[in-house]
Amino acid sequence: MRYNPFRNLGLKVLAIALASLLWLTVAGQHIVERSVRVPLEFRNIPTSLQIVGNTPDTIDVRVRGSSAVLTRLQPGEIVAVLDVSGARTGSRLFQVRPDEVRAPFGVEVTQVVPSTLTLELERSASRKVPIMPAVDGQPAPGYVVGTKTVEPASVEIIGPESRVRQISEATTEPVSIKDARARVRDTVNVGVIDSSVRLAQPQTAQVTIDVWPAPVERRVADVPIRWRNLPAGLSAQLSPNLTSVTVRGTKELVDGLRPDAILAYVDLAGLGAGRYNLRVQVDQTERFGVDTIDPPLVAVTIR
Repeated sequence: MRYNPFRNLGLKVLAIALASLLWLTVAGQHIVERSVRVPLEFRNIPTSLQIVGNTPDTIDVRVRGSSAVLTRLQPGEIVAVLDVSGARTGSRLFQVRPDEVRAPFGVEVTQVVPSTLTLELERSASRKVPIMPAVDGQPAPGYVVGTKTVEPASVEIIGPESRVRQISEATTEPVSIKDARARVRDTVNVGVIDSSVRLAQPQTAQVTIDVWPAPVERRVADVPIRWRNLPAGLSAQLSPNLTSVTVRGTKELVDGLRPDAILAYVDLAGLGAGRYNLRVQVDQTERFGVDTIDPPLVAVTIR
């Protein structure tokens, strides 16, 4: 069949026109270079190690390409990747090579700045620490905060060995006790303040805070002073033999407290005949607390 150069002439003209247009478009674009800041990713970190300190999360790279392509670059299209496989503990140097930078088609990475990074690596460690609840606000007037309990009482933390050793406790979201007049119970999230340390797994805790009526104080006069452990065959004389005791407790209890209900005494164990200045003591009790004893010392004559 004889070749006809004019066959499909329209299609041939269109193909030549498109090729010419494409050539003019490409030829009219300038090849440029520019510096861009890109994210830095760490790859293949050994499971037994942790990166500590202030590590960079971005890095500068020099890229080359047509001005049109570089202008259309979107954040995240270029990412620098640092492979830390085989790393050991201590301060280590790592190279960031241009061929380890992910870039879209038409963009050539020519340089990474800086090309060398220093990373501090430590062994990973874990341990359990107590959970200390955080409290927000104050109870209603006339009430005070009592005991605080947390369930569970402790949590496991993981992180660089040196940081884990420094953590003495975990904390919770604040539990509000504003204007409370009774026990407050809340379930809150647990965390640690040091961002380089994390919980082994997400944890919540139930915090219970007792709110009690505020204790009142009362000075109880003419409290008799007794003696204890007087050696056999001896007698003792106290001067003075009465004291004043300031007690603290609930209003109902303190208002009704009689002087002889407070067990004030001096301990004569191991003492022989003679004169002594001895400290007055009061038996501890859960019913009320003792703030002051006046006078705190008495003269004791043993015969």
